[in-house]
Amino acid sequence: MSRHRELDFTKIRTYSAADRPSKVRASMEAAPPRAGMTVRELLDGLPDILKAADLKAVARAVVAAKRARRPVIAMIGGHVIKTGCATILAELVERGFITHLASNGSAAIHDTELARFGHTSEDVAEQLADGSFGMAADTAALVNEAADRAARDELGFGEAVGAMLVEENGPYLERALLARCAKLGVPYTLHVALGTDIVHQHPGASGASIGEASMRDFRIFAATVAGLGDGGVVLNLGSSVIMPEVFLKALAVARNLGHRVVDFTTANFDMLQHYRPVVNVVKRPVLPGGRGYSITGHHEIMIPLLAAAILEYEQA
Repeated sequence: MSRHRELDFTKIRTYSAADRPSKVRASMEAAPPRAGMTVRELLDGLPDILKAADLKAVARAVVAAKRARRPVIAMIGGHVIKTGCATILAELVERGFITHLASNGSAAIHDTELARFGHTSEDVAEQLADGSFGMAADTAALVNEAADRAARDELGFGEAVGAMLVEENGPYLERALLARCAKLGVPYTLHVALGTDIVHQHPGASGASIGEASMRDFRIFAATVAGLGDGGVVLNLGSSVIMPEVFLKALAVARNLGHRVVDFTTANFDMLQHYRPVVNVVKRPVLPGGRGYSITGHHEIMIPLLAAAILEYEQA
């Protein structure tokens, strides 16, 4: 026999699983997919558990915000454009589900190149080796001229880029977020960190103009953030640093000026959950009231799925 003491299990208290409160019920399980399903049937068939439930909750929050005439801000990083999702977001803008777009500089540059030339995203490793990385003169000329125009005419930076794309009327204009927003009068604010974008490498880049234009866009953005309370939505799509930081500061300004920015929804969609989006978008802003969601996945899958859910739930 063992020399070591054993715990006596004979007096353990038990209960019936049939009567126990449980987190997962059979009614929450997925419906098996079948050929020919509608989008609504696919959504209804998702498990009503964890991130599938969160995705549907975010979509319903966007629909509710539209019905209540509350702002829906979509903050985007460059990879959202590079993964082919601009056309989807443009349609949501057109239908009134997104009322304000905000991005870092790279998203606007990729959107601009696709609108003008039908392609974007150079081979960084190869072109960095010979010093040609980022040296596209035509891209830089338009974006830097837009900064000069915005500073001179007291326009927003994104507003000026969008207007110039519309004036140029390039062959791929209709797929451009910047141009769509310019035509509809929907704010697209451009939030730039000097030295982060390829257009800053060119002799035509004016730090004074870029700074003035981007600062005006920060004030425009803050005005939208001030109206988020009681049902607005903030979607952070793939921006891991700049837009979460800009949002947090804009929220601080809005609350400092007396705006009641509570009871709204935030969501971060990205391939990885980074520190700043999680704390600056999902957690801290909604501590006084509201709900934040973190949903992980590739943009080219999650953004179309979110858009499909929004359109379906509008019909409910």
